[in-house]
Order: sequence, then structure tokens, then C-alpha cells
Amino acid sequence: MNVQLDRAYWLGLLISVVLPVLVGLVTTRVTHAGAKAVLLLALSTLNGLLVEVANPGPGFDLGTAAVLALVSFATGVLAHFGLWKPAGLSRKAQDSLITARSEPRGV
Repeated sequence: MNVQLDRAYWLGLLISVVLPVLVGLVTTRVTHAGAKAVLLLALSTLNGLLVEVANPGPGFDLGTAAVLALVSFATGVLAHFGLWKPAGLSRKAQDSLITARSEPRGV
């Protein structure tokens, strides 16, 4: 059995590993975990669709794009809990770009 993946698939897999950091950059620590998961799912779906479009194969296949989106989401979740969160990068990413207001508006 000879498995050969195109560059688009490898790039999509690499992007899947970095997506949790991107979610951390655009959310705060007080953002609900469900909202972060939905954002990660949306970005993973976009990643799966773009990888299938970039694939030099015969044409676009929605089933393959759906499988790629699920693999991207699973990879992102595993990378978050297995790599980024224990290393402390999740907290650093959330502290770097967007900060939560300490006071309500108008005070």
C-alpha cells in the first residue's frame, strides 16, 4: 500500500495544529468554552473546504471536504489540549491581542 498526500493536505494539517492558537488570539480567557469550540469548528470547516479546493485532483468533492474538516477539528482539539495548553501558549495568546474590560462601559 502506497500512501501519497499532496502538499495541500500537509499544509491543511499544519494549519489545523495552529488553529487553536488563532482562536486564542481572537478570544479572551472569559469567553465561554462553547463559543471557542464553535469558532474552532468554523475555522476547521473553512480549512477543510480550502484544502479540497486547493487539491490538484479531478474536482471538488464535498464528502472529502467534510472528512478533512472533521480531521482538522479533531487535530485542533488534540493540539490544544496536548500541546498548546500544557506549554502555556494558549494563555499567552489570549493575553497578547484582545483583553477583557475590567470595568463596565460608561463608568
